[in-house]
Amino acid sequence: MFRHSVIPTLPYTNTHSQSVNGTAVVCVSLVSRPDTCRLNTGDTTLLCHRCFSVAAFLCVTVFLMAVLLRRGLFVALHHALGQGSNSVCHPALPAALLGACRTKKTWPVSFPQEELKKRLTPTQYHVTQERGTESAFTGGFTHHKDEGTYTCVVCGAQLFSSNTKFDSGSGWPSFFDLLKEESVTVSDDFSYGMHRVEITCSQCGAHLGHLFDDGPRPTGKRYCVNSASLGFQPNGAPSSTSSSAAEDGAASSSVSNGKTEL
Repeated sequence: MFRHSVIPTLPYTNTHSQSVNGTAVVCVSLVSRPDTCRLNTGDTTLLCHRCFSVAAFLCVTVFLMAVLLRRGLFVALHHALGQGSNSVCHPALPAALLGACRTKKTWPVSFPQEELKKRLTPTQYHVTQERGTESAFTGGFTHHKDEGTYTCVVCGAQLFSSNTKFDSGSGWPSFFDLLKEESVTVSDDFSYGMHRVEITCSQCGAHLGHLFDDGPRPTGKRYCVNSASLGFQPNGAPSSTSSSAAEDGAASSSVSNGKTEL
């Protein structure tokens, strides 16, 4: 007697007939193979055990290929961008994918690397020039509550107001809005196998941190910034007077080489 282990299935596309104990029945195939079938038993179409196994194997294979392809793309983009690159994005990649590409020579303000190495602390240089990340809760501005303006530690450009600073619990200074819309430049960052939005100073190209869409109202934005990238001008102080995170006690901040939120 002919027996099948059967499981109900979704609508099908390909059909063929086969003989079971001398009786012709309609067989519906997920793939164009005569040995994989669904048997039409009248009101219900059923899938035999062999067909179900083949279908499950195909689904798992397609899923794994999609996952590997996606990860391979991110890894390739990561290597193409490079952590120490002199540009915001790699010129060989489409601008529509990565945003506007600008090298350090095309920023409105530029400084010789020798000067920056002397003027900045090792942590400040690593973060701003090599796209590094300070460890969470180690920056001098993380819990800073004075009123004033946060500036770029490299060129002094005004970036954020203390009125937009909030405690995000992330371990890095966070702001929900910019002082001016043109204060920073945004670009796609595919490092560490993930997609994030990098923010850089629009004047000198210094790396600041990343932008997230989980901030408070009214903007819903969270500009997550390294303390090492920032200087600070207290309210009422001359515009040329600015203190950095290092001067506020963060000179010994450690730098994280691992995968971090920022």
